[in-house]
Amino acid sequence: MAALRTLWAFRGFILGSVQREFQSKYRNSLLGVAWTVINPLAMVTVYTVIFSQVMRARLPAVEGSFAYSIYLCAGLLTWGLFTEIVTRAQNVFLDNANLLKKLNFPRLCLPLIVVLSALINFGILLLVFLGFLLIVGQFPGGRLWALLPALAVQTFLSIGLGVTLGVLNVFFRDVGQFSGIALSFWFWCTPIVYPASILPESIAQLMAFNPMAVLAGIYQRLFLGGEMDLLPLASVLVLALLFCVLGLALFRRHAGDMADEL
Repeated sequence: MAALRTLWAFRGFILGSVQREFQSKYRNSLLGVAWTVINPLAMVTVYTVIFSQVMRARLPAVEGSFAYSIYLCAGLLTWGLFTEIVTRAQNVFLDNANLLKKLNFPRLCLPLIVVLSALINFGILLLVFLGFLLIVGQFPGGRLWALLPALAVQTFLSIGLGVTLGVLNVFFRDVGQFSGIALSFWFWCTPIVYPASILPESIAQLMAFNPMAVLAGIYQRLFLGGEMDLLPLASVLVLALLFCVLGLALFRRHAGDMADEL
């Protein structure tokens, strides 16, 4: 609670940093903020044209010419938020080394800035994707409520893992290199590009132990109109809370040493 009160006291610094980061991304661009819509719109268009119209890709037992495009975009939407938070959080202390040395402010502001920035980007992507679903007649409607618990659990998992790696990365720089390789393997071990139904039964059962497979599956069923089951989210929540506790414990124990190491 004391940490939350401190973060609230520095809310101006946090929100200002998020705003500056968002503006700096398009500062010298002719189209400016319009790129936040153009990029995700181009992504959805490319996947739709290539997989639905050119390759004629189809999902087993799912009707509709756009089913695979929706499946793919939903999975990439989930994975994109996860990797953005994890990769930025694992480098957040290194990237802000000068700030940490010169200014006195709660260090937890930095991971929070990462989360808020990533959620803004995710929100823009989601709005574009929902617009696409509305056009093709696949808008989920009232089922969107299921997105909130899944998004909350995913955010806790991402920042918990990211802060854990971020603290370790200050003292062991190999952590950042290794995590990039691990995330690449993790991506292909998660049913995003391919449906889980094509996997052998023994391997498909292991997906229950992959938290990103659980989260991606919830997003995919939500947008494809499948049966919603949020019960598997409980195990991911436990893992997310464990990472948050571990990350916070490492941060509190080594916060004083990080400035010297940097």
